[in-house]
Amino acid sequence: MHKSGFVNIVGNPNVGKSTLMNALVGERISIITSKAQTTRHRILGIVNGEDFQIVYSDTPGVLKPNYRLQQSMLNFSKSALSDADVLLYVTDAGDVSGKNADFVEKVKHSAAPLLLVINKIDLIDEEQLMGLVERWKEVLPRAEIFPISAIHKFNVDNLFKRIKELLPESPPYFDKDQLTDKPARFFVTEIIREKILLHYEKEIPYSVEVEVERFQEEEHIIRINALIYVERDSQKGILIGHGGKSLKRVGSEARKDLEAFFEKKIYLELFVKVEKDWRNKDNKLRHFGYNLE
Repeated sequence: MHKSGFVNIVGNPNVGKSTLMNALVGERISIITSKAQTTRHRILGIVNGEDFQIVYSDTPGVLKPNYRLQQSMLNFSKSALSDADVLLYVTDAGDVSGKNADFVEKVKHSAAPLLLVINKIDLIDEEQLMGLVERWKEVLPRAEIFPISAIHKFNVDNLFKRIKELLPESPPYFDKDQLTDKPARFFVTEIIREKILLHYEKEIPYSVEVEVERFQEEEHIIRINALIYVERDSQKGILIGHGGKSLKRVGSEARKDLEAFFEKKIYLELFVKVEKDWRNKDNKLRHFGYNLE
């Protein structure tokens, strides 16, 4: 008997969905920073065993959209409710159950088995945890509750076992040696964007999109040219920094991570281009792979 299924991870921004996905997959598939809205796409991470295949899906944090890009991010999260075989709703020690109540209501009425994951329990004591568990039992009465610490991998094994039990009988959906549905270029853009999220403040990280113009794999080296889009000339100046110093730091750190990811030497060149108001332009958003339906 072979089991396969889609396990979709949803929840508010910054509760640790990407950290949990990486812990469950055992690979660095999703980028992780302390800033909200780090994940913009729906990213699949695939775990294979002899008699099972789990297709995890990390989604953007649920938020009320202020522009077209955020609407696309919300569409990714909503679509995850309709095609899940198992649904993981992730919250954390500081998350308020009333936040995004309309989305929680949709979670409540989804057909899939529901596991409520309370993350970051290393930050609270037992009494606070019991209070959270009781509160969530009222909000999502049909959910099985798993208190975890994704960063310390506490109780992640028990969650994994339960996910495996809930999988439906099915042949695998993907090749057994496949780790994700995303191409190599996607991880290049994500790793570069992660460095920008880490090193720039305010609006800069949210105004940035990265596109790989060249990905040339040779025997001992991968040559990559990437274009970083911003919305205003002033952002371009900040991103590049005095004498190109800031952009060099982004490039240097991204290159190290890319070499670890691809296990090959990387030659990386970064360029910055102004594309005014790209976050509200449907043709640009489609070009960058966002779902606007």
